[in-house]
Amino acid sequence: MKQPILSALCLATVLWLAPLLALAQDAGVVKLSKGSNLLERDGARLAITVGSKIRVNDRVLTGSDGSVGIMLQDSTMLSAGPNSSLQMNKFAFDTTTHAGTLDASVKRGTVAVISGKIAKATPQNVSFSTPSMTLGVRGTTFIIDAGQGSE
Repeated sequence: MKQPILSALCLATVLWLAPLLALAQDAGVVKLSKGSNLLERDGARLAITVGSKIRVNDRVLTGSDGSVGIMLQDSTMLSAGPNSSLQMNKFAFDTTTHAGTLDASVKRGTVAVISGKIAKATPQNVSFSTPSMTLGVRGTTFIIDAGQGSE
């Protein structure tokens, strides 16, 4: 008698938490997309459109005529120029304390960054890297130029 009740309670908990877990995967959303841009996710390539969700482990690829503007959950703004590759390695954000983690890689091209709430609350947890360096962010605006090297 206790087993069916426990099973039902566990199922109800999972169903209640599922939307929250799915939402937690989203690091941000595309606010601007011009030209040809692709999103690599789980081995698939998807066209990027305004409203596309960006998740941890996603890679944004802009074409020679492309550019993408992304707003992360903590209000960090990322703008990738033509022929760029931006990988979202880690992202976590607490909406109450504004603490979190942001780790992204720019493999090629340029990305402009206006840091958000994570950089203000826990600046030691924000980093951007290129093939030749890692940049720790301390709450500022900057541009990363990784060059046009291959990945």
